[in-house]
Amino acid sequence: MKRVIFIFLGVDVKKNKRPFKTAGSVLFILIFALLCVGVVELAVCSYAAPELYSRITAPVRAGFQQLVEVNEAIWSKLSTAANHAAEDASRRLQETAVRLQNAWESLRVQPAEDEEDLQLVDSEAVEPPPKSQTSYAATSIISRYGREYLTGGAHEVVYFNQTDDRWANEPYGSDHIGGYGCGPAAMAMVAATLAAADTDPARMAQLCVDLGYWASRHGSYRDIVPGVSEEYGLSCTPLTPDEVSESTILQSLSSGQLIVALVGPGHFTNSGHFIILRGVTLDGGILVADPASRERSLTVWELSLILEELTSNWNSGGPLWVISSNPL
Repeated sequence: MKRVIFIFLGVDVKKNKRPFKTAGSVLFILIFALLCVGVVELAVCSYAAPELYSRITAPVRAGFQQLVEVNEAIWSKLSTAANHAAEDASRRLQETAVRLQNAWESLRVQPAEDEEDLQLVDSEAVEPPPKSQTSYAATSIISRYGREYLTGGAHEVVYFNQTDDRWANEPYGSDHIGGYGCGPAAMAMVAATLAAADTDPARMAQLCVDLGYWASRHGSYRDIVPGVSEEYGLSCTPLTPDEVSESTILQSLSSGQLIVALVGPGHFTNSGHFIILRGVTLDGGILVADPASRERSLTVWELSLILEELTSNWNSGGPLWVISSNPL
């Protein structure tokens, strides 16, 4: 009887030693045929009876819709988790960068407390200028488009005062510009005047911190002058003791160059201070831009007095740098 059934199905058990395998293949073919018939019937139904087709396929479509929603929910959670991970990684990188910067600053050789390069606004009065403020015709401070300018000399010089309320309390590293920012304030004047840079003491202070010129509790390292000059495409030449002469300085100032000077205790500071020599009067007096004093910036100075009050250390560049907008 079994053989008759298998013969009916096209299988001869005598010739095939594995009837169950062959029966499985036949079953697969029957199921596949039924599926094909079902697909055809559904296709015909979609045209002939759309409402019936919609009811039949509704569970399938609902299942697919639910699958899509679940998939979107999963991807949304994965995306949120990825964003949080990225934000956390960014925060950790920033913290690491700050730690590295602090480590770098701790490795740099800090000036000793008694060195003359200590630069801070004096809590005690310095020696008054030997001359009173000069006439308005010789030099003055004028305001234009929200900036102050010092007149006189070869050209007007943009003037910034580090104690101005706009940035006195802004940070210079872990210090503040009002007390320690004569370097950034002086270089902001140089960059704004010779390079027409859109800057101010606050922005210059941040740049100097980024470039490594901030010296904690001492002001700025001396390489702030050539470093910032190079950053703004300016030519900067330090003068050696042998090159310092009245004729060299007067010629440089008369040609429109600026000279950054680092002075020690005297008429400008009780410790150390960056100022700018910015021009020459008709009788040979020196005009300065002092980032800590408008009064001193409006006074005509004797060149000999300024040279006497320069810091005595000539070993690491300066204390006089000639800066111009074109190569010398």
